[in-house]
Amino acid sequence: MNIGQAATFSGVSAKMIRYYEQIGLIPKASRSDAGYRNYSAADAHSLRFIRRARDLGFSVEQISELLVLWHDRERASANVKAMALQHVAGLNGKIAELQAMAQTLGHLADHCHGNDRPDCPILADLAQPTADTVTKQRTQASHRTPRFGVDTPASSRHRAAPTTPS
Repeated sequence: MNIGQAATFSGVSAKMIRYYEQIGLIPKASRSDAGYRNYSAADAHSLRFIRRARDLGFSVEQISELLVLWHDRERASANVKAMALQHVAGLNGKIAELQAMAQTLGHLADHCHGNDRPDCPILADLAQPTADTVTKQRTQASHRTPRFGVDTPASSRHRAAPTTPS
C-alpha cells in the first residue's frame, strides 16, 4: 500500500509516517520503481500500534520500547505491565498538577471582583515571583563575580569611613 493508504488504515498522517521513518521508529519503506513508498500490512499494523500508543500519551522513546516488546513473542508481560504502570503514575502526577492549577485559578477568580475597577488578584498573583524564581535569583546573586570597588567588603569599609588627609 502507498503512504496515503497506510495513513488512512493507521490513522497516522503521511507527514508523521515520514517522521517516524526518519527517526527510526519504523523501518524505511521499500520504494516502487517510480520512487513511491510501499508499506506492507505489517508496517500498517505497526503504524496503528504507534497511533494507539500516542493516543494513550506514551512518548516516542516509550513507543520504541513497546514496539520491541510487541514484536518479541518471548517477552515477559511483566515488562509491559511495569511500563504501563510507570506511565499511569506519570499521568496521575500530571493530573494532580492540573488539578492544583485549576484549584488555584478558581480561588483567584473567586476573589476577583470582576468589575470596572483595575484591582485584580489574578494579575497580582501572576506578577509575583514563584519559589523557583526566588531561589534562582538568590543562587545567581550569591555566585556573582564581585566588581572591584563596588561589591567587596573592603570597598564598603573604605566608603563607610573615609580617610582624612594628615
